[in-house]
Order: sequence, then C-alpha cells, then structure tokens
Amino acid sequence: MIPAARLLADARTIAVVGASPRPWRHSHHVMAYLLERGYRVVPVRPRDCEEVLGVPVVESLAEIDGPIDIVDVFRRAEFAPDVAREAVAAGAGALWLQTGIVSAEARAIAEGAGLVYVEDACAMVVHRLYLSAGSR
Repeated sequence: MIPAARLLADARTIAVVGASPRPWRHSHHVMAYLLERGYRVVPVRPRDCEEVLGVPVVESLAEIDGPIDIVDVFRRAEFAPDVAREAVAAGAGALWLQTGIVSAEARAIAEGAGLVYVEDACAMVVHRLYLSAGSR
C-alpha cells in the first residue's frame, strides 16, 4: 500500500481547509465522499456559512476538538505555507495538498515538524484506488 493510502487507512479525523458549501466544487464532493466512508470531517473556512454538508464550520484548525489526523487542503499553493504552520500548531499528523497544489515551503514546514506530507493528490482518488469501500 502506498504511504498516502496508509495515511487514509489509519485516519479518523480529517480537517478540510477550503471546504465549500457549493455542491459543484471539488472540495464539497471530496468531503461528502469522506463523510460517507465514516471519517469525522471538519470543514475549515471563513464563517460565511454555518455548515457544510450538515457539519458546523470552524474558522481555524485550532477550533477543532481532539486530534487531527489529516489536514486536507483545497486552497491555492500560496496559502499552503500558512496552512502548514497552522497544522503544526494544531498538532496535526499530516498535511495533504489536493491535486494541482504543490508547495516546497509547505513541505519544508510540515516535514520539519514531523508531519507526514502529501501533495498533488486527491484523497478521494487515493481512497478509491487503494482502499475498499467497507474498510479504511
């Protein structure tokens, strides 16, 4: 099993930074997929809405109760280093940048603090390819 799939297999809580309430957005679709697979998924975005897919929105990772296994990022690459710093401060286990997002600075911050780092990969696609629907 590839490391990204192992990360998903072991995860329980995933914070989706940039989660969207708009059903046509990729972050919305991926969040729905993860929720359907039994993950605790917390949408992180400005409080311009109360919830995404029935889950209350938080503005920062620091607002999430309990451990965060994966911080899944749906923000442009220039925002990734700040999200990486926030993930480190929140004690997250991993930083995952979605498809098309690459950041050497975010990688250095995350790996320097001991976080597992994944970039330019979709959590939903990795899950579909490597993990069965019934197991994580």
